Amino acid sequence: MNELVKRILDTNTPKGTASLWWMGQMGLIVKMGNTVLCIDYYATPDPSRQTEPPVPAGELEGISAFLGTHDHLDHIDHEAWKIWAKTNPMAKFVFPRKNMESVLADGISADNALGLNDGEKIKVGDVTITAVAAAHEFLEQDPESLLYPHLQYIIEGNGVRIHHAGDTVRYEGMLGKVKAFGKIDAQLLPINGRDSVRYRRNCIGNMTYQEAADFAGDCETGLVIPGHWDMFADNSADPKEFCDYIEIKYGERLKNLIPKVMEEIVVTAM
Repeated sequence: MNELVKRILDTNTPKGTASLWWMGQMGLIVKMGNTVLCIDYYATPDPSRQTEPPVPAGELEGISAFLGTHDHLDHIDHEAWKIWAKTNPMAKFVFPRKNMESVLADGISADNALGLNDGEKIKVGDVTITAVAAAHEFLEQDPESLLYPHLQYIIEGNGVRIHHAGDTVRYEGMLGKVKAFGKIDAQLLPINGRDSVRYRRNCIGNMTYQEAADFAGDCETGLVIPGHWDMFADNSADPKEFCDYIEIKYGERLKNLIPKVMEEIVVTAM
C-alpha cells in the first residue's frame, strides 16, 4: 500500500476532530471518524503542471467517496475517476447532477453516482455532504433543468463542519447560505483571482486573495486555508499575500495557514 495512503487510513480522528490533507490546487482529503472523502483531486500527470500528483491514481484506495465540484480537468479528473471506479468499487462519487452523463461514462455504477444540486444533501458513512451553488465565474443555472454546473460542499461529521468552496467568486446570497449551517471549523477557498490577461485566453476566475480572506472573516471561520495557487504558473497567486492580509486586517480573530501537500492538518470543532 502507498505509504501516504496508509498514513491517512491509519489516522485516528477522535470525536470533535477531523484531519485534512491538501493534495494541491483544490484537492483535499477529509477524514472524519472512519469516513474518508477525496475532493477535487487532480491525479493525472501533465507537463503543464508545476507540481506532481502526490499519490498516483492507481494507488489511492480505501476512499469512502470521491467528490468533484465541477467538470474541469483539475476538479473532476475523468481519467482518474475511471481508475477509482475499479480500484474503489464501494466508493460513492458526488458531483453536480448536470454532469451525470459524463460521470456514468467513466464506468461508475448508477448506484454509486450521486449527482447533487444546490441545497441537496447525501450521507456517506457518518458524514453529511450538502451542495451549495458556486459561481465560477457566474452561477450559470440551467433555465430548464434548474441545475447548477458548479458546486461547493459543506461537509459535516464527527462533530466538525468543513467548507470546500470549489471554484467560485463571492456572489449575492452566498454568505447567508454558508452561515446558515452554523460555525465553519475549517474552510478551503480559492485565491487565484481573475483579470484581463486570463480573460483573453478564456480562463475564468475565482475570488481574489482579498475577497477570499474577507469571506472567511465574514463567516468567522475557525481556520481558513488558501487553495488554487500552486499548480499552474499562468493561473496562480501568492498565498503569503493572503495570510499577510488576514494578519493585518483580522489579527488573531482569523486563523490561517499555507498548506503543504499531504501534511496533516488537524481541525478541532469550535
